[in-house]
Amino acid sequence: MKHLIAFDLDGTLAESKQPLETEMGEALADLLEVADVAVISGGDWPQFDKQVASRLPARADPFRLWLMPTTGTKLYTHREGAWAAVYAELFDDEQKRHILDAFDASLEATGFVPEETWGERIEDRGSQITFSALGQQAPIHAKEIWDPDFAKRKIIQADLTTRLPGLSINMGGATSIDITREGVDKGYGLKKLAEASGFPLDAMLFIGDAIFPGGNDYPAKQIGLDTVRVRDPQETLAVVSAIIACQR
Repeated sequence: MKHLIAFDLDGTLAESKQPLETEMGEALADLLEVADVAVISGGDWPQFDKQVASRLPARADPFRLWLMPTTGTKLYTHREGAWAAVYAELFDDEQKRHILDAFDASLEATGFVPEETWGERIEDRGSQITFSALGQQAPIHAKEIWDPDFAKRKIIQADLTTRLPGLSINMGGATSIDITREGVDKGYGLKKLAEASGFPLDAMLFIGDAIFPGGNDYPAKQIGLDTVRVRDPQETLAVVSAIIACQR
């Protein structure tokens, strides 16, 4: 039996940057009856609030829910009637400028300039800098066809690795690349969660759609967690149903 079930967000619990569907919210509420639940992803807290916290049914137990924005460099829990940050690890201004300059140089060098974008392509999330190839507000259909096999982002990722030694560079979502401090990835975040929650790693199960080398879910496997790779939220629903049946 696992005491904490951790999930990636985009591509796992919901479509990219979209709120949880009602069926998923109900499934998570059921899961919270038999286990603690964590969500770890690259988005910042406002995105988590929009996609997850505000989409759960009233019956869901928020005290068993651990929300981890920006690849786990932030942790939010629900106490005294509100969501509040337990910790937040932020880049300083010099580090941010260095990363932004590297992105500009890398995108020019690799030549991945889309014909159309929707909103800003690079977002400062405090503890993480995120590149979204088509812009932060790109529609799902455009994102799904831009880089479905991660091939384009692997080229950008490889170039950034030469420009940003000592930083973690991982692919996530449908079009994103996330930059965090050295050693900061979902494995790092999940280890921090083990400390904060009191649940050891062997009591956790991680579910994500990018559990492969270079994917931003892969570090969960590298630190020894039991993992389940899913294709999409529909497959996640099936996995959650199976877990609930086993835990009861």
